[in-house]
Amino acid sequence: METRSINGVFGFLVLLSFLVYSNAVLTPAGVNYEVQALMEIKNSLHDPHNVLNWDESSVDPCSWNMITCSSDKFVTGLASPSQSLSGKISPFIHNLTHLELLLLQSNNISGLIPTELGILQKLKTIDLSDNQLTGQIPPSLAQLKSLQYLRLNNNSLSGAVPLELSNMTQLTLLDLSFNNLSGPVPRLLAKTFNIMGNPIICATGKEPECNGTTSLPLPLITLNNSQNAQHFGRSKTHKVALAFGTSLGCICLLIIGFGFFLWWRQKHNKQIFFDTNEQHHEQVCLGNLRRFQFRELQAATHNFSNKNILGKGGFGNVYKGSLHDGTIVAVKRLKDGNAIGGDRQFQTEVELISLAVHRNLLRLYGFCMTPTERLLVYPYMSNGSVASRLKAKPPLNWSTRKRIALGAARGLLYLHEQCDPKIIHRDVKAANILLDDYCEAVVGDFGLAKLLDHRDSHVTTAVRGTVGHIAPEYLSTGQSSDKTDVFGFGILLLELISGQRALEFGKAANQKGAMLDWVKKIQQEKKLDLLVNKDLKDNYDRIEVEEMVQVALICTQYHPSHRPKMSEVVRMLEGDGLAEKWEASQKAESTRCRANEFSSSERYSDLTDDSSLLVQAMELSGPR
Repeated sequence: METRSINGVFGFLVLLSFLVYSNAVLTPAGVNYEVQALMEIKNSLHDPHNVLNWDESSVDPCSWNMITCSSDKFVTGLASPSQSLSGKISPFIHNLTHLELLLLQSNNISGLIPTELGILQKLKTIDLSDNQLTGQIPPSLAQLKSLQYLRLNNNSLSGAVPLELSNMTQLTLLDLSFNNLSGPVPRLLAKTFNIMGNPIICATGKEPECNGTTSLPLPLITLNNSQNAQHFGRSKTHKVALAFGTSLGCICLLIIGFGFFLWWRQKHNKQIFFDTNEQHHEQVCLGNLRRFQFRELQAATHNFSNKNILGKGGFGNVYKGSLHDGTIVAVKRLKDGNAIGGDRQFQTEVELISLAVHRNLLRLYGFCMTPTERLLVYPYMSNGSVASRLKAKPPLNWSTRKRIALGAARGLLYLHEQCDPKIIHRDVKAANILLDDYCEAVVGDFGLAKLLDHRDSHVTTAVRGTVGHIAPEYLSTGQSSDKTDVFGFGILLLELISGQRALEFGKAANQKGAMLDWVKKIQQEKKLDLLVNKDLKDNYDRIEVEEMVQVALICTQYHPSHRPKMSEVVRMLEGDGLAEKWEASQKAESTRCRANEFSSSERYSDLTDDSSLLVQAMELSGPR
């Protein structure tokens, strides 16, 4: 009896210490309210890919897939976009009382939007777009005073736009487009709103209430104050005005002198770590995106020490950093930070990039913006890039290479066809595909080409990319499209198979300058073992290698219109429709041969030749 009493006391103390640590709130049955809510959400959804592989017996949901938590162990984010989820959203979601981010876009979720969402006062971002939701928009959403982004577009919602939404002046974006909503439409005060595609409201698409940007007038008190200030200034004596003018002139001279000093330092390639006028807002109202202070990142990277450099590339250097709470991050210091557009423009682009959330995309953790610096902060990828792992020992096995190919394809599919706005990567290569702790592919550096092109807005044909991966039409015209990314992905597949960089293909067989001709030749001659990475030895499936080579050659066809979309590429890698696509590509190739078009070696020689362009190749190798 005494022993059982001691054990009971010990068990109680263990439970009590856990509760103190986790801040968990339990039901009368001893279940964490958040665990219960998440399990109800899971049970109300059909999950074909088992991405919600949550453990009901767990007391801590913070380790679960698709879940993010705060430092005090409360669930703050639920993000499962593009996972083919169906079913309904459980009203038990209201038990996630600390939820800030809800991303369930691009699924097949049906039913009503739970009115209980209006209880979650900390919600900042809701994205339920591209689903099959029906019914009316709950007026309770207007109770969310912290909500910044609300996307309900591309559903089947009906009824009138709730009048209560007109009171949500804090909204940055409201998108209700492409539903079946009816009028009357209240005066929406969101900074940006869109109701296009609702045929009852926007029959022609030209109605003024269908979309726009709202700019609020300056408060009257500001005008009155300025008039009073002018009257007060006129009452000052000439002597005071003269003293003020002299002081102002001295200040201007000091500013000009200091600006000249900064220019001189930059011209002599010396790093400047000066954050004058840095804004000290720790958080941006966008889900979990954080705004860092420059000094914080400077300390995390040991003053941007060369020893902390993970990679160098066309967008800038990447440094390994350790935040004050011990979190390991990768800090990308963009080149010519003071030349990248204005503050507002940069912040808008960063916010758009942060909304691209997918398990195969590198999540943007935060950013830093000062008058002279632009920095992006990402999670640290311990397994580095595919390019670095292909050269490392032990080699990646064949099943891992297949998984990497499919994961990268799904990430690009999201950017091209499911993300809003759509994003073209423009530099798809092994060095920009990172690997997480489980060697799952994570596409990095997406959106950066557009971000940096703001400083060269007068140049419409600036080519960004890596030699050997650049599609021929992009190199010749500078005009990129989703098909330029498809071309780069085809080259990536060949890199995965061979373990070599694009410019190394075929060199052993003296095929320099005719990379794709050589691959096509050995494919026709059934000699693909010449292409396969020798480190694999015989540990690969020859049929699967042949299929992946076929996908690569389909993706790298000369004419962009002949290349597939990334959704078709994903299906082919999953074993659906490859035979038909391959047959069609072979017919197109034979037609070109009969038309006596120039050979692919002539078409691609400028992409694979070891020229001065190679020196400009934008490589970002190593873990980030």
